Amino acid sequence: MPMIVVASENKCKVTAVSETAVQYQKLRDLQVIGIKVPTGVAEQPTTLEETFRGAKHRAEEAFRMNSESTYSFGIESGLAPIPGENRRYLDICACSIFDGHRHSLGTSCAFEIPPKVLNLILDEGLDLSQACLRTGLTAKTNLGSEEGAIGILTNSRITRKEYTKQAVINALVQIENPEWF
Repeated sequence: MPMIVVASENKCKVTAVSETAVQYQKLRDLQVIGIKVPTGVAEQPTTLEETFRGAKHRAEEAFRMNSESTYSFGIESGLAPIPGENRRYLDICACSIFDGHRHSLGTSCAFEIPPKVLNLILDEGLDLSQACLRTGLTAKTNLGSEEGAIGILTNSRITRKEYTKQAVINALVQIENPEWF
């Protein structure tokens, strides 16, 4: 059966893809499954290049692991330094959709990481969820599968699922408009 394979078992990512896929004629009849796939990058990417590399690696590995894949979706959140700013970083979600030949790429909006959280990531090697827990921004141990740091910092105006959907929708631009790519 043709399917979409999400390169993660993270409920937030799988749900974001499922809820988005039904809006597209090409995708609405495909089954969506999530599988565990290594990122191939650091637990907490700290550059845009590393974030995209992780998304692309996840997508390729998921496609390779499931012979019935029509598309595989690699989703990776990571940090990117703000140009011209000292120790100021944005968090951004990258999505790579792989069809076995090429990647269609998109990103979410981005938001700035609070300095206390950022210092733990850069200085102690924590990931965003761990740093949010340690600073007291949240008491949740699995923030990345729930509303995410963006949900806390925006008072749920944008949740991690919505932020992930943005990246998925933007990557689908190439799938929906192949004549332009």
